[in-house]
Amino acid sequence: MAGVNKVILLGNLGADPEVKYLEGDKAVANISLATTESYMDKSGNRVDQTEWHDLEMWDGQAKTAEKYLKKGMQIYIEGKIKSDKWVDEQGQNRKKTKIRVLNFTMLGGKPEGETSPAQASSAPQQARASSTGPMSGTPDMVMDDGDDDLPF
Repeated sequence: MAGVNKVILLGNLGADPEVKYLEGDKAVANISLATTESYMDKSGNRVDQTEWHDLEMWDGQAKTAEKYLKKGMQIYIEGKIKSDKWVDEQGQNRKKTKIRVLNFTMLGGKPEGETSPAQASSAPQQARASSTGPMSGTPDMVMDDGDDDLPF
């Protein structure tokens, strides 16, 4: 039986993306994302608990992130857990767990004077498509009240 490795997060960026360009024009972006849960303790005080997640984006997504994502922005991501293992300079085994982003959607309003990817005419179509997800509300989805062949 196959397993499932799926992560869905909604949170705010802790910093601007760090983008590195590798050979062959490949790009990788590393981003920190904060998710916060709130609850009431026994005394009735509100308690906020924040978790930090390391995100990794590749190629078109990395380039879109570099161009449009900024510290504090809210994003929705879908991805999978990925672990990197290595031996450090002192010979210690190390492990880092991160989220490999498969798709993401920018949420909330845009900062004043900036355009979103859907409005930017200079953004390549592939980069725009790589940042859309199931909750993106893209303008391609048009509801038609006209007749159709569906029985319901």
